[in-house]
Parts: sequence; C-alpha cells; structure tokens
Amino acid sequence: MNKNRLEAFSDGVLAIIITIMVLEIKVPQDASWASLRSLTPVFVSYVISFLLVGIYWGNHHHLLHTVKRITSGMLLANLHLLFWLSLVPFATGWLGENHFAPNTIIVYGLINIMCGAAYAILQRTILNTIGHRSDLVIAIERQYKKAYLSILTVVIAIPFAFVNPYISCSLFFLQSAVWLIPDKNIEKALKNKED
Repeated sequence: MNKNRLEAFSDGVLAIIITIMVLEIKVPQDASWASLRSLTPVFVSYVISFLLVGIYWGNHHHLLHTVKRITSGMLLANLHLLFWLSLVPFATGWLGENHFAPNTIIVYGLINIMCGAAYAILQRTILNTIGHRSDLVIAIERQYKKAYLSILTVVIAIPFAFVNPYISCSLFFLQSAVWLIPDKNIEKALKNKED
C-alpha cells in the first residue's frame, strides 16, 4: 500500500472525529450569556479533546514520515489507533453533558490510556521496520519519558474524579499541554536522513 493512502485515510478519520465533537456542542435556544455559561462543561471537554486528537494527528504525521513502505502490521496497528480515537467524541460528549461526573471521567481516562497504548503499538511496529539504531529511532525513543509521564497523569486523574472532577480535567489538559511543546529531534533526524 502507498503511504499516502494511509496518511489520507487517517487524516480523514481524524477530521471526522473533530467534526463530530464540535457538532455535539448544542446551540443554545436563546441569546443570553447564561445559556452560554451552561455550555461551559461541554466546551471545556471539547477543548481538552480537540488538543488530544490534534496532538495525535501531529505525532502520527511525524511518525509516518519515518516510513518508506507500509506493512500489514502497520495497517492493523493504525486501524487499532483510529478505533480508540474514534471513541473520543463519545467520551467527550458524555463528559461535558454530565458535568464531569466520576464515571464519565473514568471512561474518558480509560479511552485516553487506550489511545496512548495503541499509538505505542503503532510506533513500535514502525520502529521494528527501521531495524537499526539510527538517529531517527533514538529521537523517537527520547519521547518515551514524555509518554510515560502522560500515561501517569491520566492514571492519576481517574481517582481524582471522586475527589474533585476539576482536578481530573486539569490533569487531562496538562497531559495534552506536555505534548504541545514540539520535539525538534524527530524533525532534525528526518532532515539529516534526507541530506
């Protein structure tokens, strides 16, 4: 399979995921500020999830730049990732509509963890095809600390659902914010590989 087809398919699925999330924000029936204020939990859950999906899109883009040839293992690992990401709109809507109730935070957190695990499987599948300890492999492996911190943040957020749901949401936001800081090592390794 051509790498461009995999990228286009994945980009399309991720665009649909974001579109579904924004369509879940119901337009208020009146023009008062109070009606907008009542949408705050829905909007906050949308922002957190938009960041989450956007970060996966960016990292997915970088990761696929490392690939020369698509294998069947990569296809399956990519579909596995897209499956879990496609559940984000459900978890986002449930989280916001129920004002961050503990069960909604638990489901959101578990889906978040599964997205991370699926991305790690895709990453490992791709790295196994590269084979040797190139600058690119080393650059990708440097992100492992950030990945472990990310998973730990979500795991901590889940029990806080029973203490204070706003702490959980802050931790979900923090988890995404960690990934907003770009890692130039992969771009540098890709550039060196091309030169």
